[in-house]
Amino acid sequence: MKQIKKILVANRGEVAVRIIRAIREMDLKSAVVYSDADRDSLAVQLADEAYYIGPSPARDSYLKIKNIIEAAHLAGVDAVHPGYGFLAENPVFAEAVRSNGFIFIGPSTEAIKTMGCKLLSRSIMERAGVPVVPGAMAAIKDREDMFATARHIGYPLLLKSSGGGGGKGMRKVDSEKELARAYELARNESFSSFGTNTIYMEKYIKNPHHIEVQILADMLGTTVSLGERECSVQRRYQKLLEESPSPFLDHETRSRLAKIAIMAAKTVHYVNAGTVEFIVDENRNCYFLEMNTRLQVEHAVTEMVTGIDIVKEQIRIARGEPLSFTQDHVLSQGTAIECRIYAEDPDNNFMPSPGTVLGYHAPGGSGVRSDSGVFAGSDISFHYDPLISKLVTWGRTRDEGISRMKRALLEYKIEGVKTNIAYFSKILENGEFLSGNYTTSLVENMRLESAAAAAIPAYAQGD
Repeated sequence: MKQIKKILVANRGEVAVRIIRAIREMDLKSAVVYSDADRDSLAVQLADEAYYIGPSPARDSYLKIKNIIEAAHLAGVDAVHPGYGFLAENPVFAEAVRSNGFIFIGPSTEAIKTMGCKLLSRSIMERAGVPVVPGAMAAIKDREDMFATARHIGYPLLLKSSGGGGGKGMRKVDSEKELARAYELARNESFSSFGTNTIYMEKYIKNPHHIEVQILADMLGTTVSLGERECSVQRRYQKLLEESPSPFLDHETRSRLAKIAIMAAKTVHYVNAGTVEFIVDENRNCYFLEMNTRLQVEHAVTEMVTGIDIVKEQIRIARGEPLSFTQDHVLSQGTAIECRIYAEDPDNNFMPSPGTVLGYHAPGGSGVRSDSGVFAGSDISFHYDPLISKLVTWGRTRDEGISRMKRALLEYKIEGVKTNIAYFSKILENGEFLSGNYTTSLVENMRLESAAAAAIPAYAQGD
């Protein structure tokens, strides 16, 4: 067993707070890094120690590998937890942590490299018998290759970055006349987000569900599934709301996804927490999309239905311990729903709303969890993602989980910045969402319905 007594959290905001709390519950010591913007953050206040790593821009602080390694040495930690985002899926960072004598709380450098390259991971998964989204297995070489490949795949199709995720470097193309322009936009966004302009094509799956499976794997060869999360409420390919279990899946498809996810992880000898993401079409055909080699933003949803603390398991795995449970012990009970509360303006194309939080009251009560790094007086900086919190509710049934979330949203009070709280209330009352058979088109359908309603004169809408 490897000794871990003190852990550096190489992140910020709510995920840093989440990890620090798990560390404390395990009677371990925590250290956290911070930039100028986060000098007075909740994570800094809660950690046992805090270390300055640079100016507010992420490129000068949270993305500065040298600064974080220096902080780890100064803190005298045994291990580094990357959280999610920033350097969490950067193989150079993972290798730097290990080569400096620290334990990296995450998968091997090789697994991060392999699954971080979307083209390589698609090829490996296909060879292993894992179904992948139909499309190209090579990057676009030139203009001639682009049009020839597109004609072979057929429209609509997706242009995707080989090095990306979160919707960056991704463009849907409905016809040949859109292709060249969309390709340039995808290349430029991919390069600015991931440092690569390598783009490939996939067939666009109509009416898709975005469903992911949480896995945990220890160093002793045990890999388990903690069930799936439905992540189809998205805007610009970025998730807004997640729930578990998926109301769309039947037992057969659920079991098949879990088996495929475990097979995918074992194929690359994966260790620690990871998420295998799928596109599931309207006929419940399942296609591998990608694997996120880190703690997932929405991990709390799975924790609420299984009772398993994923961050604590990550630390145990990094120490070389076996998982604290077996697959037979994983029981999903009830329904959990997560709303990502952002400082943004839904009425202005979801534009960020940075500023100072003047008042803050998080909801509570039975079955309510709020993971946040914000308090009254906190600054929502324009330098970072404007996530305020992840609000999660649990219910014995999906209806109860939804009702509890509606109640919690009404209790949530945030002053000083605009938020998307009211927008979530609209989602929870939407007939398509309530049916449980919603797809990634839900948010766009809601926008179109709203625009159509606004175009109808008031006297024509009835009383």
